[in-house]
This record gives sequence, C-alpha cells and structure tokens, in this order.
Amino acid sequence: MQPLPRRQFLQSLALGYMGMHLRPVASAQPANRPYYIAAYDTESPTCLKALPQIVARHKDHAMPATFFIVGARLEENAKEYKALLDDPLFEIASHSYSHKMLRNHPICGNAAGIEQIREEILRGKAVIESVFERPCLGFRPACGFDNGFKKAPEVLAIFEEAKIAYISSWLWGPDYSLPILFENPFTYAEENHPDLWELPAQGWHENLLKNNNKMGPRRLTLWPSAMPEAVPAGYIQTPEEEFGINKIFLDKAIHDPRPYVSLVWHPWSLFAFDPEMKMLDLTFTYVKEAALQPCTFLDLYHALQGEN
Repeated sequence: MQPLPRRQFLQSLALGYMGMHLRPVASAQPANRPYYIAAYDTESPTCLKALPQIVARHKDHAMPATFFIVGARLEENAKEYKALLDDPLFEIASHSYSHKMLRNHPICGNAAGIEQIREEILRGKAVIESVFERPCLGFRPACGFDNGFKKAPEVLAIFEEAKIAYISSWLWGPDYSLPILFENPFTYAEENHPDLWELPAQGWHENLLKNNNKMGPRRLTLWPSAMPEAVPAGYIQTPEEEFGINKIFLDKAIHDPRPYVSLVWHPWSLFAFDPEMKMLDLTFTYVKEAALQPCTFLDLYHALQGEN
C-alpha cells in the first residue's frame, strides 16, 4: 500500500475534524480507516546504530514516519543522520535539544529552569532546521506528561515564540500510568494558544515493556486497568509478543473507531531488543492488511488545520 496522497488525506481527515477540538470524533465518516503514524523518539547515541535497519523497513513498506530527534545527538552526527533521514517519506521534528525535562515528572525528574527550557525548545528546533534545511514544526518533549502542557503558560509561550505548530506531549495515561489511552487531538485554546495543537500518542513506551531502562518492577498500570487486555503479565520477550501488544491498539483504533493511532518507539530500545526489526515488519504488514492509512504527524496537523 502506498501512502495516501496528500490532498486526498487532507480532504478526508479534515471532514471529521474541522471545529471539533476536544469533542469526540463521532461524525467522522465510518467508512474511513484510521490513520497510522510511525514515530520514533531519537534520543540516545545508540539510536544512530539502529536507524539503517529502521529506515530499510520503512522503505520496504513505503511507510512514512516522524522522527523526533534530540538536537545534541544530531549535532554529533549531522552528516550520518541527514544521509539516512533526508527522504520525502520522513518528517523530522524536535525531541528537545538535550532531553531535559520541561515540567516536573514523577518518574523522570523535575523541570529545568525556564531559560534552560527556552534553549531546549529553540535550540532543538534550530539544529534540525540547519541540518535538514526545512522547517521543523513539531516537538515532542522528553518523557511526556499525563496532561500535555495544560497549566504550563510559560512553556506554551516559548512554543509560540519558536513557531512550533504542534506538540506531541500527552504520552501517559491517568496519574502517569500505562498504557496511554486514546485522547482526541486538541488545541491549547483554553491556555490562550488556539493555534498550537496537541497530538497525543497511544499505547506503551515500548522500552518500559522490555525493562530496557533497567528500572525494574514499579507501579506503571492502574488497577483496575482501563485496557487490561493491553497489560502483559510480565516483560515481553519476543518481537511477536510486542506486535501482539501493538495490534491491540491498532484494532481499537479501527473498531471504536478512532481517528488515528501512533505508538511510542525508541530506536535504541528497538535495536537492543530486536536488531533485525522483525516487529516493524509485522506491524507494518498488519497496517497494510487492515487498510490503515499511513502518514506523519505533520500531515495530521495540516489536516486538522483544514489545509490542502
């Protein structure tokens, strides 16, 4: 399956979204399949080692993706990253400059000072634009939060200063639990930033499914879980088990229905667990079989804006 032509994508998705913001997407055309966004938090020096296999799987499947890249990692190996990712299939967005926290987080630590936060946002974006010579309109913060950037006016003002069009920061379920539940995209209009979109992710931080962070057992799920079928009994052991978790969220997006689905992946962690990227092959094959429509976060943003 080829990616959906941009004009057709924008026109079809915009039909169900114009003016909806936080309202449920009940009026979306039921015949339309959800959109699927492959996205990678590219944050560790080891991520570069993983990218050749990841890029190869994407090209095998003609599958677009959004790569959220930490600016400092890009500065270290700009030539290599550009050679791998400067492709029409891929959107390059920011994952901050050095992966510092932009607000307090009960698992990942406290926020940096406001001037450091400015550097994380502005410098992270600038590095990407300098290397790839194209606008960087998207941003995903380190770790993410269970309410995005609600009630964070100083940080939202910096996103506006940086001319960031969308952020993908709603990356946890209630009370910093996992899995991430489905939330509709919305703007920060209530915070006086009506042009800034929040595009939540879904599912698990896949590194935590495998204990690749070596955090050991800790409270990550709610009891009772809102999605018990997506909570394994222990750490997953095989690419097939990981695909099985992915499939739960892909199917939920289809059957509920939901407008799109995007899981939280990290190249360093994917490579440590599955260097041949079998899980990507299984997931992308199912995306095609299920007739989900692949795109990038930037495509989704343009559709929400009603642009064509």
